[in-house]
Amino acid sequence: MMLNAPTFKDRTGYFPERSIDTAFQGLNEGLDTLRGKLGEERYAKMREMSDQMRGLFESDPESKTGGSKAGRQNIHEMELMLRRKRATPK
Repeated sequence: MMLNAPTFKDRTGYFPERSIDTAFQGLNEGLDTLRGKLGEERYAKMREMSDQMRGLFESDPESKTGGSKAGRQNIHEMELMLRRKRATPK
């Protein structure tokens, strides 16, 4: 996602159907698939971050106002959340 943000359009010509819609559909479907492993709290937070991130990228398609930078920061935060192990209940 990082490389194609903020518009998510394929510049190579190999994937002309790629768009912000397909990028976030894939991200959200991936989160849906991992929902059981993530737990409801982390899943809900990550879906919220995904929605926020999309809004940030849509608000700054030319990377001029800081929205795209904030969206990329969300990508990093989501990666960290995925790498952290879920605490086991006591």
